[in-house]
Amino acid sequence: MEDAEAAVSAGAWAIGLNHSPQSPRLIDPADAERIGAAMKRRCEVAGVFVNATLDEIALAAERASLTLVQLHGDEGPTFCAEVARRTGARIIKAFRVRSPEEIHAARAFRVDYHLFDAYRRGVHGGTGKTFDWALVAGRRGGVPAIVAGGLTADNVGEAIAVANPWGVDVAGGVESSPGVKDHGLVESFIAASDRAGAIQRDERERRRALKRLRYAVKRRTRA
Repeated sequence: MEDAEAAVSAGAWAIGLNHSPQSPRLIDPADAERIGAAMKRRCEVAGVFVNATLDEIALAAERASLTLVQLHGDEGPTFCAEVARRTGARIIKAFRVRSPEEIHAARAFRVDYHLFDAYRRGVHGGTGKTFDWALVAGRRGGVPAIVAGGLTADNVGEAIAVANPWGVDVAGGVESSPGVKDHGLVESFIAASDRAGAIQRDERERRRALKRLRYAVKRRTRA
């Protein structure tokens, strides 16, 4: 609960409750229920799953007041759609990136968000490794992108500048040891993300203004 409170107070859009038995961040169902109930009106509450059954996800979503379901395993498009139907939650589908092929493969998943993480054989996330963020910058498909994998307060600004994602996801980069959050690192990470995001928004607005100006000049020239 203290970790969730620290994240939300620092400005996090969402908190993650990890339901994967293979993860050092596995949460007790009773704790997930308590945290979800306390935070559901203050932020998005994401449940993280790896190859869980539909019934397991639906039960966890109901008990922990999940508003997001993050699928990190081998779930296909049909399964993702059924999770959305059963839970009423928005879906984040994670992809482990080695090459442009994983970016292209994501286009088959018409979910609410695509999360791009670093690939490591036999590991479904939490690798602490980065990948080539430029691969995300060149993607097509329209689904908002979230970048994960090895992010810290020191490199998240560069990741945002290169990938221009909708959002970023962090775990190990704000921990003193696996599963143990450092609240100072949480605050630093969110502050760095906010600064980089503001720069990206200003740049997008500058490009829009320039495009409008060029259009106006073109119309005037034709007239």
